Amino acid sequence: MFGSTFAPQRSNARPSHLYMQVSVDGAAAGGRSGHELVALLFDGVLGAIARARGAMQTGDVTAKGEAISRAVAIVGEGLRAGLNLREGGPLAKDLNDLYSYIELRLTQGNLRNDDAALAECMHLLKTLQDAWTAIGPQARDAR
Repeated sequence: MFGSTFAPQRSNARPSHLYMQVSVDGAAAGGRSGHELVALLFDGVLGAIARARGAMQTGDVTAKGEAISRAVAIVGEGLRAGLNLREGGPLAKDLNDLYSYIELRLTQGNLRNDDAALAECMHLLKTLQDAWTAIGPQARDAR
C-alpha cells in the first residue's frame, strides 16, 4: 500500500518546511536543527518497535505494550504532529496519512500480537528514515 513513493522528490516543498513545528521546538532542544530532531525521532521510533518485537518474542506483554505505546507516541506526537501541512504540500499530507496508517498498524500489532504488522511499520519508517538522511545536505543548505 505505501512504498517508496514517499521519497522527498514528490513535492516542491523544501524539506525544512515539512517539519516546521519540529524546527520551532528545536530551539528548546539544545539548538539542534529540525532535520536533526526528526532524525532522532526516527531513531527513537525504530528502537521502540525493535524493543516491542523482542518483548513479543519473549512473551513480555508489559514491555511490548510500553514499547508500542512509546512508538505510537513518537509517530503521533513527534513525526505527525510536527508536519507543516499548510506549507508542506502534497508530501506533508501523504506523510500525515502514512503516519496515521503506521499508528493504526502498531496498535493492531499490539492487540493481535502480530509481529508482521510491527515489521511492516519498521520497513515503512526505515524507508522514510533513509530518505530523510539522504536529504540532510539539502536541509543544511536551506538554512
